[in-house]
Amino acid sequence: MLEQLRYYINGQAASVPRYVLEQVILGIFSWVPSVVGIGLRALAYKLIMKLDGVAAIESRVRIAFAGNIQLGSGVYLDRDVYLHALPGGITIGNDTFLMHHTMLHVFNFRNLPQAKISIGRNCFIGEFNVIRGQGGVTIGNDVYTGPMVQIVAVNHVYSDPNRPIREQGITAKGITIEDDVWLGANVTVVDGVTVGRGSIIGAGSVVTKDIPPYSIAVGTPAKPIKSRQDLDLSAFEAAEVFFGELEEIR
Repeated sequence: MLEQLRYYINGQAASVPRYVLEQVILGIFSWVPSVVGIGLRALAYKLIMKLDGVAAIESRVRIAFAGNIQLGSGVYLDRDVYLHALPGGITIGNDTFLMHHTMLHVFNFRNLPQAKISIGRNCFIGEFNVIRGQGGVTIGNDVYTGPMVQIVAVNHVYSDPNRPIREQGITAKGITIEDDVWLGANVTVVDGVTVGRGSIIGAGSVVTKDIPPYSIAVGTPAKPIKSRQDLDLSAFEAAEVFFGELEEIR
């Protein structure tokens, strides 16, 4: 029982005193609703996280290893977001939004040195996204994802059919999503993949190999079908394009 308790605490904070501090701050302030709660958390969470300016954190955001999390100015964390930052941490750049039920999960019990998640500025991570960073996940600037996208930088070894998969270890090569990428709804990006700058991945696609810059790729496995640099712009020029206050503010 004591060994299990020690393992649990080590998975939540850097030390027992740090665990107590983080749990007290989170327990007092994490549930407070409305703009009052957002304001209180913007001040109180500076005691347990690295906040570069003001971040808007909604109620019911779950945080583990808060000391390994760095949020830029203007970051927005919607309700029920879950951040687990052991061991290599989570960094989120200025003006990036994480929508509700999104999970950024670095934790692993194998102490992989490359385990981390880094997201750039002006990104929008859609609802119910899952990003697992055991092999390291690097997401550039101006990246948009639809709902239920999965970016999973870990894979199980299963070569021995006579042993349970859980006993055969993992591989963790890492994933890179370069600047100005749009991942459509339900896209899955598997370990070891780079999605090149300016690319679009169609909804429901599974990315198993590198995608060249400015590609439009679809399918399972995802394959480039054209380049954005070769598009006929007349259809877009004829369409009515809408902008909102958020674009104007940025």
